[in-house]
Amino acid sequence: MKRIEFIKTTALATAGLPLLSGFRIPMDQDLIPKALLMGYANDQLVGTDYQLERQTWSTFEKMSAAAAADGIQIEVASAFRSYDRQLAIWSGKYDRFTKAGMSPLAAMEKIIEYSTIPGTSRHHWGTDIDLIDGGASPRPKSVLEPQHFHGKGPFCKFKEWMDAHAESFGFFEVYTNNAKRKGFKYEPWHFSYKPVSQNYLAAYLKLDIKSELERLEIPGSKHMDVQFIEKYLQDNISDINPDLLP
Repeated sequence: MKRIEFIKTTALATAGLPLLSGFRIPMDQDLIPKALLMGYANDQLVGTDYQLERQTWSTFEKMSAAAAADGIQIEVASAFRSYDRQLAIWSGKYDRFTKAGMSPLAAMEKIIEYSTIPGTSRHHWGTDIDLIDGGASPRPKSVLEPQHFHGKGPFCKFKEWMDAHAESFGFFEVYTNNAKRKGFKYEPWHFSYKPVSQNYLAAYLKLDIKSELERLEIPGSKHMDVQFIEKYLQDNISDINPDLLP
């Protein structure tokens, strides 16, 4: 057995998971707290330098070890992100774009090319993670750019490894390079731990998100009419890698 095959098999056996990309951890979706799903509070997190949902963290550590055995140093660019942190990101961009002369609606449309409305980020769950090659040289100043992961980009070897092995650990690319896909632009760095996130998404889609967004004090929220919110939920939340849908 090749080393990488041995590591993957051992890692998943240790984690109690079969070597199946379609595996889903049994979970009562009705018991998943709204506070967790919307980033207000999450008691399922572990980690110090970065935080992830418990099972996600455990399996990610094993995947990182397997990558390291193949000479790939997986580095976390972003993991769990709270509602407050997402609000700060949103507010900063909204302020910058509107001060540059954009209308509130145009500013929000620009923001949601890559950033989520607070309370709607998959990073709130602790199952989603932005990854790069920590051993790449030279290191680009702005690491989360699609061109770095293709052609002669510094992260192309990392991308090749993830394409070949990530799904066997349960990690799937969320915003794929599919011209027919709507919503957020292509993010070759963003992966989600399917065995848990699939349950979280199913529970999230049962929430009355429109009502939640209406009551939150988010910059630009008074310009989020029903049409804007419904389109956002359809395109940005639901139009993702179909393998991750409930």
